[in-house]
Amino acid sequence: MNFHDELDARVNKVNDLLEGVLNIDTGLAEPLMDVMRYSVFSPGKRLRPIIMEETAALFGRDARELPFFMAALELIHSYSLVHDDMPCIDNDEFRRGRRTTHAVYGEPLALLAGDGLLNYAYETASAAFNETDDISLVARSMQVLSRKAGIFGMVGGQSVDVRIEKNRDEIGERELLYIHRKKTGALLEAAMMIGGILGGATREEIDKLKSAASSIGLAFQIRDDILDVEGNFENLGKTIGSDSANGKETYVTLFGMEKAKEDVKKYSESALETLRSFQKRNLFLEELVESLVTRNR
Repeated sequence: MNFHDELDARVNKVNDLLEGVLNIDTGLAEPLMDVMRYSVFSPGKRLRPIIMEETAALFGRDARELPFFMAALELIHSYSLVHDDMPCIDNDEFRRGRRTTHAVYGEPLALLAGDGLLNYAYETASAAFNETDDISLVARSMQVLSRKAGIFGMVGGQSVDVRIEKNRDEIGERELLYIHRKKTGALLEAAMMIGGILGGATREEIDKLKSAASSIGLAFQIRDDILDVEGNFENLGKTIGSDSANGKETYVTLFGMEKAKEDVKKYSESALETLRSFQKRNLFLEELVESLVTRNR
């Protein structure tokens, strides 16, 4: 099986997992659950849960708690996209090749769907306490998940992005790297760190995973900034040039296209070097990282 077939199989596995999590009776709140399902089941890459599972495979523990955290992390990622796309933030009409949640259902339901996905993510992850033989690993994973999704992670990065997006004079390398490391990198760090925790990695190995994930996040986001200039709607499934149209500073506008491409390579090579340093290799995970930073979509 080639890489793309393997990736499709893993995406389908995550989709099946999400179907199971979201196929529940919510009574009179069912219309809201329909909006939540619409938000989650757009044609996403499912990178974070896949990375979590592949990271756990680097180590030796039978991590039966993984599915709960894989689903939870994707629910959190989906909620963040719903809120990011809303008129008060990025005001995007398309995501993954179809209309964004607020464009279809209106802003109030989109806002509540995001809230619902975030809360349901923690409910989903906490169910792992019922399926584990080591509650300390689940507790540590919950701590990582909540911190990386919150003010010290993704939400913190988003807040800085929103605050200074109209004031380009306030943004320099320090601020932009903070935004990229938190807004994009934090959930990738959560994926690798939780995968390591549940897979049985040592604390030293988890620190290495965090460093690798941080580099992957930077490379991924810089590549995203490049694609906002060089990409097209057919490949990306979203509006091109929206960052420039919204007056946002990006890695490309701050440092230029040449340096942006050089730094994608630098950060990705750093991450791959770290992954190759573990006693056990995961060639699929390494190829996945390479594909993220060379992608056209």
